[in-house]
Amino acid sequence: MALLLGGPEPRFVLFVLPRDHDAELWAGPRLGPEEAKERTGADECYSTTELEARLPALLEGARLIQYRARAGDGVGRYVTEALADARTRGARKGLGPRGVVDPGEILDELRLRKDPAEVECIRTAVAVTLEGHRAGAAAIHPGTGEWDVEAAIEGGFRRAGAAGPCFGTIVGSGENACVLHYVANSATIGGGALVLVDAGAEVRLYNGDVTRTYPSNGRFSAIQRDVYEVVEAAHGAAIAKVAPGVALQDVHGAAVAAITEGLVSLGVLEGSVEVLVEGDAYRPYFPHRTSHWLGIDVHDPGDYIRSGTPRVLEAGMVFTVEPGLYFRPGHLEGGADRFSGIGVRIEDDVLVTETGCEILTGDLPTGAEDVESLVGHVP
Repeated sequence: MALLLGGPEPRFVLFVLPRDHDAELWAGPRLGPEEAKERTGADECYSTTELEARLPALLEGARLIQYRARAGDGVGRYVTEALADARTRGARKGLGPRGVVDPGEILDELRLRKDPAEVECIRTAVAVTLEGHRAGAAAIHPGTGEWDVEAAIEGGFRRAGAAGPCFGTIVGSGENACVLHYVANSATIGGGALVLVDAGAEVRLYNGDVTRTYPSNGRFSAIQRDVYEVVEAAHGAAIAKVAPGVALQDVHGAAVAAITEGLVSLGVLEGSVEVLVEGDAYRPYFPHRTSHWLGIDVHDPGDYIRSGTPRVLEAGMVFTVEPGLYFRPGHLEGGADRFSGIGVRIEDDVLVTETGCEILTGDLPTGAEDVESLVGHVP
């Protein structure tokens, strides 16, 4: 499919796959140009087989092409040809585009601030995401496979109305929880292990993204709980910072300060928290950022820094808050050794409001005792 907006007289032109009886037998029905035009309200709608013939004329009146290049999209060569043609004819006739820019400068900003209808779509995706998480937590117990928990989560998504997971579901038990993008989900969950679950559902193109960390036998050990409570404190400190006018960098800073203070209390780091933060001493244990934008993409577009200045939050922005601590075996020194193999992350989806924020995923608790109660409990 290709979409063209604008022109000397603003219009909406759409190119879609044509109806094809044989192709639809294998891959399902297509709308075709006529039905697509009716459903979308396009000014004009054509078959993709006409793209090569029609696009040059459609671009002829433009001085600039806004085009987001994607490898293999089949459109890039037409844009290149339009520029080449304009170089030939433009000097004599004043026709054709003379430059290409990425539309992200406009579109990313529009997507960054969600309108009320979009917020409701995200609420729905979040509610479905939480259903999957509850189903996954109920499936956790020593001796079951990470894959069984994955299946329970994704089955929960489907039952609640999702198109499916919006990214590869992470079910990392034991030291697998220390691998940030672990998606093999191939290990058997051990007794006394922590199980880090990071999963999100896609519903009508919008996404949820939630992480919880569960004790496999329903109870945190003392040392696991110590680490968990540091991450929970960082999670709370970051969310408490969210409000219009606050820089997103300051949300991350609040999480970093709490994590670093916690690492000192655990005996992993020594010294002044301020000095340790300045020296990035926390990074071996908390190596990622606290937040990313959320919406139609799990990592929705939008700059985090503009003109060298951190982005300031505005009402309508939606993003994640997800601090974590990871003690990777074989990469630890001194006081960190006793935490070897422990990985904890807590992630919620947050909406900036006019007066502060709303935790969209707040119906799934983060408190240690509440999390314990979800393990093996059929919702």
